[in-house]
Amino acid sequence: MADNSKRRGAVRKSSKKGPTTGSGGQRRRGLTGRGPTPKATERTGHPAARRAARDAKSDGRSGGPARSAGRGGPGGRGVDRSGKASSEIVAGRNSVVEALRALIPASTLYVASRIDSDDRVREAIGTATERGIAVLETPRGELDRLTDGAVHQGLAMQVPPYEYLHPDDLLEVELPGVPLIVALDGITDPRNLGAILRSVGAFGGHGVVVPQRRSAGMTAAAWKTSAGAAARVPVALAANLTRALQSYRKAGFFVIGLDADGEVDLPGLELADQPLVVVVGSEGKGLSRLVRETCDQIVSVPMSAATESLNAGIAAGVTLYEIARRRSGR
Repeated sequence: MADNSKRRGAVRKSSKKGPTTGSGGQRRRGLTGRGPTPKATERTGHPAARRAARDAKSDGRSGGPARSAGRGGPGGRGVDRSGKASSEIVAGRNSVVEALRALIPASTLYVASRIDSDDRVREAIGTATERGIAVLETPRGELDRLTDGAVHQGLAMQVPPYEYLHPDDLLEVELPGVPLIVALDGITDPRNLGAILRSVGAFGGHGVVVPQRRSAGMTAAAWKTSAGAAARVPVALAANLTRALQSYRKAGFFVIGLDADGEVDLPGLELADQPLVVVVGSEGKGLSRLVRETCDQIVSVPMSAATESLNAGIAAGVTLYEIARRRSGR
């Protein structure tokens, strides 16, 4: 029989025992790692890298860290409490109409194709057109995706990111009267934030400070509850609330905190005519330890024995009224 090893394509297998010839380490060297994965901001073409390059260029033009000076609304790049770009969708006919009536900034109104029109739909489209808000006819499947499955009734509206101030910017707000700032410590309900904004606007306050973490932000619910005050009262975002309060103290402000176990009753507040920062704590936990230690005084609102505590928004409103009354000399 002919030797098959000479057949074209045949491979002769060695019959020898023992170690075979190796690669001389070539394969092992080929498997050597290339090091840790670069950060997103260091990868050419990555969106994070493009944003970092844009921010660096902006800082170079301004000579320092860029700060947002807006008060919310379309235009510009806003940030949420985590520092990332964000937006919100308001869904449902009543919700959209009420948001438009409250002058909440909006960028786009989405209307379902072949929608059964009623007074709310006509009002929403008419108001959006008058305010220059884009009106887009959208398939219902796309509306379902945009609203994350919420009941939208064929109508939804996109609210752009709110543009917060830096806490130091509130020192430069040009409003008449002795400076008055309200800071929120652990207020997580946006409706409380909206109610406080309304009181600040009504009683001559100069702005509101919210911490970056564990706090309500300027959502559509906050805008709605503020009844338009959010368009007039600036809101600042503090990376660290305690440091922001310390900075205000260095600038000549007195910091008072509201608490049921305060050392001073509100009617006896002697600091009312001074530049003030009023700190409102959460209903459940009150003021945090570090914030309490930063305050010059802890003030309580007198209540009857039948009432255990006040809603944070109501407590802030009562305090701001009393400060405004004492400042006016009434």
